[in-house]
Amino acid sequence: MPQYFRDSPESLVPDALAGFAAAHADLVDYNPDHGYFHTRHTAPARRVGLVSGGGSGHEPLHSGFLGTGMLDAACPGRIFASPHNRQIFEASRAVARAEGVLHIVKNYTGDRINFGIAAERLAHEGIHCARVLIDDDLATDSDDIAVGRRGTGATLIVEKILGAAADEGRGLEDLVALGTDVTRRARSLAVASAAHTAPASGAPAFTLPDNVLEFGVGIHGERAEGTTPHAPLGKLVETMTDQLLAALPDSAGTRVLALVNGLGPITSLELYGIRDAVAKALDDRGVGLDRSLTGTFVSALDMRGFSLTLFATDAEALRLWDAPARTPAWPL
Repeated sequence: MPQYFRDSPESLVPDALAGFAAAHADLVDYNPDHGYFHTRHTAPARRVGLVSGGGSGHEPLHSGFLGTGMLDAACPGRIFASPHNRQIFEASRAVARAEGVLHIVKNYTGDRINFGIAAERLAHEGIHCARVLIDDDLATDSDDIAVGRRGTGATLIVEKILGAAADEGRGLEDLVALGTDVTRRARSLAVASAAHTAPASGAPAFTLPDNVLEFGVGIHGERAEGTTPHAPLGKLVETMTDQLLAALPDSAGTRVLALVNGLGPITSLELYGIRDAVAKALDDRGVGLDRSLTGTFVSALDMRGFSLTLFATDAEALRLWDAPARTPAWPL
Protein backbone atom coordinates (compact mmCIF):
# COMPACT_ATOMS: atom_id res chain seq x y z
CA MET A 1 0.00 0.00 0.00
CA PRO A 2 1.31 3.49 -0.81
CA GLN A 3 2.35 5.61 2.14
CA TYR A 4 2.26 9.38 2.48
CA PHE A 5 5.42 11.29 3.26
CA ARG A 6 4.64 12.78 6.67
CA ASP A 7 5.69 12.63 10.30
CA SER A 8 2.30 11.30 11.37
CA PRO A 9 -1.28 11.20 10.11
CA GLU A 10 -2.09 14.07 12.46
CA SER A 11 0.74 16.28 11.18
CA LEU A 12 -0.02 15.95 7.48
CA VAL A 13 -2.44 18.89 7.20
CA PRO A 14 -0.87 21.39 9.67
CA ASP A 15 2.60 20.83 8.25
CA ALA A 16 1.26 21.37 4.74
CA LEU A 17 -0.51 24.59 5.73
CA ALA A 18 2.65 25.97 7.32
CA GLY A 19 4.68 25.03 4.27
CA PHE A 20 2.17 26.59 1.88
CA ALA A 21 2.19 29.83 3.85
CA ALA A 22 6.00 30.00 3.79
CA ALA A 23 6.27 29.08 0.12
CA HIS A 24 3.81 31.81 -0.93
CA ALA A 25 4.49 34.44 1.72
CA ASP A 26 4.54 37.14 -0.95
CA LEU A 27 0.91 36.40 -1.83
CA VAL A 28 -0.86 34.98 1.23
CA ASP A 29 -0.86 35.31 4.99
CA TYR A 30 -1.77 32.48 7.37
CA ASN A 31 -3.63 32.94 10.63
CA PRO A 32 -2.80 29.75 12.57
CA ASP A 33 -4.85 30.75 15.62
CA HIS A 34 -8.07 30.77 13.60
CA GLY A 35 -7.01 28.46 10.78
CA TYR A 36 -7.48 30.50 7.62
CA PHE A 37 -5.46 32.11 4.83
CA HIS A 38 -6.06 35.55 3.42
CA THR A 39 -4.57 37.36 0.47
CA ARG A 40 -1.96 40.08 0.85
CA HIS A 41 -3.10 41.80 -2.34
CA THR A 42 -6.57 42.75 -3.51
CA ALA A 43 -8.22 45.23 -5.85
CA PRO A 44 -9.01 48.57 -4.16
CA ALA A 45 -12.39 48.68 -5.90
CA ARG A 46 -13.70 45.59 -4.10
CA ARG A 47 -16.86 46.21 -2.07
CA VAL A 48 -17.35 42.53 -1.13
CA GLY A 49 -14.89 40.03 0.32
CA LEU A 50 -14.91 36.55 -1.26
CA VAL A 51 -14.45 33.57 1.09
CA SER A 52 -14.40 29.88 0.28
CA GLY A 53 -13.07 26.72 1.86
CA GLY A 54 -13.41 23.01 2.27
CA GLY A 55 -11.62 19.89 3.32
CA SER A 56 -7.91 19.46 2.79
CA GLY A 57 -6.93 16.91 0.18
CA HIS A 58 -8.34 18.89 -2.76
CA GLU A 59 -5.28 21.06 -3.36
CA PRO A 60 -4.73 23.54 -4.90
CA LEU A 61 -8.41 24.32 -4.17
CA HIS A 62 -9.09 26.62 -2.30
CA SER A 63 -5.98 28.24 -0.86
CA GLY A 64 -4.17 28.14 -4.19
CA PHE A 65 -6.66 30.63 -5.60
CA LEU A 66 -6.15 33.42 -3.09
CA GLY A 67 -5.14 36.76 -4.50
CA THR A 68 -5.92 39.53 -6.91
CA GLY A 69 -8.71 38.48 -9.23
CA MET A 70 -9.92 35.58 -7.09
CA LEU A 71 -10.48 34.88 -3.37
CA ASP A 72 -9.85 37.10 -0.35
CA ALA A 73 -9.80 34.26 2.19
CA ALA A 74 -9.78 30.46 2.25
CA CYS A 75 -10.56 28.10 5.13
CA PRO A 76 -8.98 24.62 4.98
CA GLY A 77 -10.60 21.85 7.00
CA ARG A 78 -9.22 18.47 7.93
CA ILE A 79 -8.90 15.80 5.23
CA PHE A 80 -12.19 15.76 3.29
CA ALA A 81 -13.94 17.60 6.15
CA SER A 82 -15.63 20.97 6.26
CA PRO A 83 -13.81 23.84 7.95
CA HIS A 84 -15.19 24.76 11.37
CA ASN A 85 -17.67 27.60 11.52
CA ARG A 86 -15.22 29.51 13.72
CA GLN A 87 -12.62 29.48 10.94
CA ILE A 88 -15.16 30.74 8.44
CA PHE A 89 -16.45 33.44 10.79
CA GLU A 90 -13.00 34.79 11.61
CA ALA A 91 -11.87 34.71 7.97
CA SER A 92 -15.05 36.45 6.83
CA ARG A 93 -14.79 39.12 9.49
CA ALA A 94 -11.17 39.78 8.53
CA VAL A 95 -11.87 40.34 4.80
CA ALA A 96 -15.38 41.81 4.85
CA ARG A 97 -15.73 45.02 2.84
CA ALA A 98 -18.23 47.85 2.76
CA GLU A 99 -20.98 45.57 1.39
CA GLY A 100 -20.00 42.55 3.42
CA VAL A 101 -18.79 39.12 2.38
CA LEU A 102 -19.81 36.41 -0.07
CA HIS A 103 -19.37 32.73 0.79
CA ILE A 104 -18.66 30.37 -2.12
CA VAL A 105 -19.78 26.97 -0.83
CA LYS A 106 -19.61 23.49 -2.33
CA ASN A 107 -22.83 21.57 -1.79
CA TYR A 108 -22.00 19.17 1.04
CA THR A 109 -23.91 18.89 4.29
CA GLY A 110 -21.01 19.87 6.57
CA ASP A 111 -20.03 22.84 4.43
CA ARG A 112 -23.59 24.12 4.28
CA ILE A 113 -24.02 23.82 8.05
CA ASN A 114 -20.73 25.47 9.01
CA PHE A 115 -20.91 28.29 6.48
CA GLY A 116 -24.50 28.83 7.60
CA ILE A 117 -23.55 29.12 11.26
CA ALA A 118 -20.76 31.53 10.36
CA ALA A 119 -23.22 33.65 8.37
CA GLU A 120 -25.53 33.84 11.38
CA ARG A 121 -22.64 34.97 13.58
CA LEU A 122 -21.68 37.62 11.03
CA ALA A 123 -25.25 38.92 10.96
CA HIS A 124 -25.13 39.38 14.74
CA GLU A 125 -22.12 41.66 14.20
CA GLY A 126 -23.88 43.64 11.50
CA ILE A 127 -21.81 42.21 8.62
CA HIS A 128 -23.82 41.46 5.49
CA CYS A 129 -23.24 37.94 4.22
CA ALA A 130 -24.63 35.96 1.29
CA ARG A 131 -23.87 32.58 -0.27
CA VAL A 132 -23.42 31.03 -3.70
CA LEU A 133 -23.92 27.26 -3.57
CA ILE A 134 -21.98 25.17 -6.09
CA ASP A 135 -23.89 22.04 -7.19
CA ASP A 136 -22.45 20.96 -10.53
CA ASP A 137 -21.91 17.19 -10.14
CA LEU A 138 -24.00 15.40 -12.74
CA ALA A 139 -23.52 12.00 -11.08
CA THR A 140 -25.63 13.09 -8.10
CA ASP A 141 -28.42 14.75 -10.09
CA SER A 142 -31.17 12.60 -8.60
CA ASP A 143 -34.35 13.20 -6.65
CA ASP A 144 -33.26 10.33 -4.39
CA ILE A 145 -30.35 12.41 -3.01
CA ALA A 146 -31.73 14.77 -0.40
CA VAL A 147 -28.82 17.21 -0.36
CA GLY A 148 -28.79 17.53 -4.16
CA ARG A 149 -25.88 17.60 -6.58
CA ARG A 150 -22.38 17.75 -5.09
CA GLY A 151 -20.08 20.72 -5.63
CA THR A 152 -16.96 19.84 -7.61
CA GLY A 153 -14.94 21.26 -10.51
CA ALA A 154 -17.21 24.21 -11.30
CA THR A 155 -16.10 25.75 -8.00
CA LEU A 156 -12.93 26.95 -9.71
CA ILE A 157 -14.89 28.57 -12.54
CA VAL A 158 -17.17 30.36 -10.08
CA GLU A 159 -14.22 31.59 -8.00
CA LYS A 160 -12.48 32.97 -11.09
CA ILE A 161 -15.49 34.73 -12.61
CA LEU A 162 -16.73 36.13 -9.30
CA GLY A 163 -13.22 37.27 -8.41
CA ALA A 164 -12.97 39.30 -11.59
CA ALA A 165 -16.44 40.75 -11.05
CA ALA A 166 -15.63 41.66 -7.44
CA ASP A 167 -12.47 43.44 -8.63
CA GLU A 168 -14.72 45.69 -10.72
CA GLY A 169 -16.55 46.80 -7.58
CA ARG A 170 -19.80 44.90 -8.03
CA GLY A 171 -22.11 44.70 -5.04
CA LEU A 172 -23.22 41.70 -3.02
CA GLU A 173 -26.55 41.13 -4.77
CA ASP A 174 -24.98 41.35 -8.22
CA LEU A 175 -22.28 38.84 -7.27
CA VAL A 176 -24.84 36.39 -5.89
CA ALA A 177 -26.87 36.61 -9.09
CA LEU A 178 -23.78 36.12 -11.25
CA GLY A 179 -22.47 33.19 -9.21
CA THR A 180 -25.86 31.49 -9.23
CA ASP A 181 -26.07 31.83 -13.01
CA VAL A 182 -22.55 30.50 -13.55
CA THR A 183 -23.35 27.46 -11.41
CA ARG A 184 -26.59 26.89 -13.33
CA ARG A 185 -24.65 26.76 -16.59
CA ALA A 186 -21.95 24.30 -15.42
CA ARG A 187 -21.93 20.53 -14.98
CA SER A 188 -19.15 18.12 -14.04
CA LEU A 189 -18.54 14.38 -14.18
CA ALA A 190 -15.63 12.36 -12.78
CA VAL A 191 -14.22 8.88 -13.42
CA ALA A 192 -11.52 6.92 -11.61
CA SER A 193 -9.58 3.72 -12.12
CA ALA A 194 -8.39 3.59 -8.49
CA ALA A 195 -9.52 5.13 -5.20
CA HIS A 196 -7.60 7.50 -3.02
CA THR A 197 -5.50 6.15 -0.16
CA ALA A 198 -6.73 6.99 3.34
CA PRO A 199 -3.89 8.84 5.13
CA ALA A 200 -4.67 7.29 8.51
CA SER A 201 -4.74 3.64 7.40
CA GLY A 202 -2.84 3.54 4.12
CA ALA A 203 -5.72 1.52 2.67
CA PRO A 204 -7.68 2.39 -0.50
CA ALA A 205 -11.15 3.84 0.01
CA PHE A 206 -12.53 1.18 -2.32
CA THR A 207 -11.22 -1.42 -4.75
CA LEU A 208 -12.00 -1.96 -8.42
CA PRO A 209 -11.39 -4.96 -10.64
CA ASP A 210 -8.88 -4.62 -13.44
CA ASN A 211 -10.10 -2.79 -16.54
CA VAL A 212 -13.07 -1.24 -14.73
CA LEU A 213 -13.76 2.44 -14.06
CA GLU A 214 -15.84 4.04 -11.34
CA PHE A 215 -18.12 6.29 -13.44
CA GLY A 216 -19.45 9.27 -11.49
CA VAL A 217 -17.09 9.12 -8.51
CA GLY A 218 -17.06 11.92 -5.92
CA ILE A 219 -14.05 14.01 -4.90
CA HIS A 220 -14.15 12.50 -1.39
CA GLY A 221 -14.03 8.98 -2.75
CA GLU A 222 -17.80 8.56 -2.82
CA ARG A 223 -18.71 5.52 -4.90
CA ALA A 224 -20.63 5.98 -8.10
CA GLU A 225 -23.95 4.30 -8.84
CA GLY A 226 -22.12 1.97 -11.15
CA THR A 227 -18.95 1.04 -12.98
CA THR A 228 -18.10 0.87 -16.66
CA PRO A 229 -15.56 -1.12 -18.64
CA HIS A 230 -12.27 0.70 -19.27
CA ALA A 231 -13.05 1.83 -22.83
CA PRO A 232 -10.67 3.65 -25.19
CA LEU A 233 -10.23 7.27 -24.16
CA GLY A 234 -12.12 8.73 -27.12
CA LYS A 235 -15.22 6.65 -26.41
CA LEU A 236 -15.09 7.43 -22.69
CA VAL A 237 -14.81 11.17 -23.28
CA GLU A 238 -17.59 11.08 -25.87
CA THR A 239 -19.90 9.44 -23.34
CA MET A 240 -19.03 12.00 -20.68
CA THR A 241 -19.38 14.89 -23.12
CA ASP A 242 -22.81 13.73 -24.31
CA GLN A 243 -24.10 13.46 -20.76
CA LEU A 244 -22.72 16.86 -19.75
CA LEU A 245 -24.08 18.65 -22.82
CA ALA A 246 -27.51 17.10 -22.29
CA ALA A 247 -27.51 18.43 -18.71
CA LEU A 248 -26.72 22.04 -19.62
CA PRO A 249 -29.72 24.40 -19.72
CA ASP A 250 -31.58 24.61 -23.03
CA SER A 251 -30.90 28.35 -23.19
CA ALA A 252 -27.14 27.84 -22.93
CA GLY A 253 -26.33 27.89 -26.63
CA THR A 254 -23.58 25.91 -28.32
CA ARG A 255 -20.32 27.30 -26.95
CA VAL A 256 -18.54 26.11 -23.81
CA LEU A 257 -15.51 26.41 -21.57
CA ALA A 258 -13.98 23.04 -20.66
CA LEU A 259 -12.08 22.23 -17.47
CA VAL A 260 -10.05 19.02 -17.68
CA ASN A 261 -9.07 18.32 -14.09
CA GLY A 262 -6.84 15.65 -12.61
CA LEU A 263 -8.00 14.04 -9.38
CA GLY A 264 -4.56 12.93 -8.22
CA PRO A 265 -1.58 11.13 -9.75
CA ILE A 266 -2.86 11.16 -13.33
CA THR A 267 -0.08 12.45 -15.59
CA SER A 268 0.03 15.61 -17.68
CA LEU A 269 0.53 13.32 -20.68
CA GLU A 270 -2.89 11.79 -20.01
CA LEU A 271 -4.60 15.07 -19.15
CA TYR A 272 -3.59 16.71 -22.41
CA GLY A 273 -4.74 13.62 -24.28
CA ILE A 274 -8.09 13.99 -22.55
CA ARG A 275 -8.19 17.65 -23.52
CA ASP A 276 -7.62 16.67 -27.16
CA ALA A 277 -10.41 14.08 -26.96
CA VAL A 278 -12.79 16.66 -25.46
CA ALA A 279 -12.08 19.13 -28.27
CA LYS A 280 -12.75 16.44 -30.88
CA ALA A 281 -15.97 15.32 -29.19
CA LEU A 282 -17.27 18.89 -28.99
CA ASP A 283 -16.34 19.63 -32.59
CA ASP A 284 -18.12 16.48 -33.79
CA ARG A 285 -21.25 17.69 -32.02
CA GLY A 286 -21.11 21.21 -33.39
CA VAL A 287 -20.22 22.78 -30.04
CA GLY A 288 -17.60 25.55 -29.98
CA LEU A 289 -14.80 25.40 -27.44
CA ASP A 290 -14.23 29.00 -26.36
CA ARG A 291 -11.71 28.35 -23.59
CA SER A 292 -10.13 25.37 -21.85
CA LEU A 293 -8.04 24.78 -18.75
CA THR A 294 -6.09 21.58 -18.20
CA GLY A 295 -4.32 20.44 -15.04
CA THR A 296 -4.88 19.37 -11.45
CA PHE A 297 -6.99 22.02 -9.72
CA VAL A 298 -9.54 20.09 -7.61
CA SER A 299 -7.82 16.92 -6.49
CA ALA A 300 -8.93 14.01 -4.34
CA LEU A 301 -5.66 13.11 -2.61
CA ASP A 302 -4.14 10.37 -4.78
CA MET A 303 -7.26 9.15 -6.56
CA ARG A 304 -6.36 8.00 -10.06
CA GLY A 305 -8.92 9.69 -12.23
CA PHE A 306 -10.10 12.90 -13.81
CA SER A 307 -13.14 15.14 -13.98
CA LEU A 308 -14.57 17.04 -16.91
CA THR A 309 -16.53 20.27 -16.42
CA LEU A 310 -18.40 22.04 -19.20
CA PHE A 311 -19.60 25.61 -18.70
CA ALA A 312 -21.91 27.29 -21.22
CA THR A 313 -20.24 30.59 -22.03
CA ASP A 314 -21.35 34.04 -23.08
CA ALA A 315 -19.39 37.21 -23.86
CA GLU A 316 -19.57 38.55 -20.31
CA ALA A 317 -18.41 35.31 -18.71
CA LEU A 318 -15.49 35.06 -21.13
CA ARG A 319 -14.46 38.64 -20.41
CA LEU A 320 -14.37 37.92 -16.68
CA TRP A 321 -12.61 34.59 -17.20
CA ASP A 322 -9.90 36.35 -19.21
CA ALA A 323 -9.34 39.06 -16.56
CA PRO A 324 -5.91 38.89 -14.91
CA ALA A 325 -5.42 37.03 -11.64
CA ARG A 326 -2.37 36.51 -9.46
CA THR A 327 -2.58 33.64 -7.00
CA PRO A 328 -0.30 30.74 -5.98
CA ALA A 329 -1.97 28.29 -8.38
CA TRP A 330 -3.76 30.21 -11.12
CA PRO A 331 -1.89 29.30 -14.32
CA LEU A 332 -2.96 32.02 -16.73
